[in-house]
Amino acid sequence: MTPYVFDLERSARGLRINRFLHSFAEAPARRRFAEDPEAAMQDAGLDDHERDIIRRRDWRALMDHGASFFCLEKFARATGVSNPDMVAAFRGETLEEFLKTRRVPGAR
Repeated sequence: MTPYVFDLERSARGLRINRFLHSFAEAPARRRFAEDPEAAMQDAGLDDHERDIIRRRDWRALMDHGASFFCLEKFARATGVSNPDMVAAFRGETLEEFLKTRRVPGAR
């Protein structure tokens, strides 16, 4: 896996997505996305690529595009995805493969 560096270029590229995902800290934004994700993404000014990776819940692509981990956590929580599931996807692993690398007895 290529090392992940959240640099200025990646930060700038992810600005729209980060603003959009950060808005999920507020209940109205979460409700709007749940009711009409396409309209919510359009109103946020997301481009076609950004909309696609959000639709697919492609966690690695979102991260590579510049979404910050903290904003991704808001998105995961709003869409019912656990942190371990999200991190496993970052690493290209199944949840079971990821959990085998943790030293937390009984973690699920």
